[in-house]
Amino acid sequence: MNDSKTPPDALAAPGAWQMLLEARAPWEYAAMLAATPWLARMPVGDGHPVLVFPGLGAGDISTLTLRNFLRGRGYTTYPWEQGFNLGPRPGVLDGCRELLQTLHKRHREKISLVGWSLGGIYARELAKEVPAKVRCVITLGTPFAGHPRATNAWRFFELVSGQTAHDEALIQALRVPPRCPTTSIYSKSDGVVAWPCSINDEAPHTENIEVQASHIGMGLNPLALYAVADRLAQDPKAWRRFDAAGAMRWFFKPTLG
Repeated sequence: MNDSKTPPDALAAPGAWQMLLEARAPWEYAAMLAATPWLARMPVGDGHPVLVFPGLGAGDISTLTLRNFLRGRGYTTYPWEQGFNLGPRPGVLDGCRELLQTLHKRHREKISLVGWSLGGIYARELAKEVPAKVRCVITLGTPFAGHPRATNAWRFFELVSGQTAHDEALIQALRVPPRCPTTSIYSKSDGVVAWPCSINDEAPHTENIEVQASHIGMGLNPLALYAVADRLAQDPKAWRRFDAAGAMRWFFKPTLG
């Protein structure tokens, strides 16, 4: 049986061993540096704008490596400019909406949204609110398909956001994907988020890509960076799911919902 179908309220947070594996994040950064020549051979993008959202408790500095990489591939990248991500506190969501509107007016084209962990929730929900302004959504280790308590961050979320992580109606709403091409990049060895929480239900415009990565290092992981750049290069009018052909099949494992 596909354990990604486990009922959301039955999922458990990653255990102690997986949490210990989060210590590999510095090695992922080192691997990214070593893989720079390989990553540099990827096709150059079309220059369209990309807005990047950080994870819970993190700020724009955490996404700098990811944004610099995408900028080097030819995209016009932007940070979210809302300080540390402490949850949807007053003014945060309005600030995200205003920034998206500003970028859309500036570039006169749709914006791609990339969100790491909780930042992916913002990306998905913004895309649902203003579909005419969003080209695609890519999330990294984002828990949109399960109960928040299937993560090891829910207590911290409640502490810093002042909100409850137990809202059944919201949990069900978050599972619904945007209407634009939507990619979830996840890791079964994620030490913060139970991986089934990051699985899109199967639809013609959704996909899931498994990489070997830690949660806190996913935005630095060379395989995740490759997948993000590959997805951004897709023409949304002729979108196809990620194809791990040839030797790449040893590194990537696309997963249906």
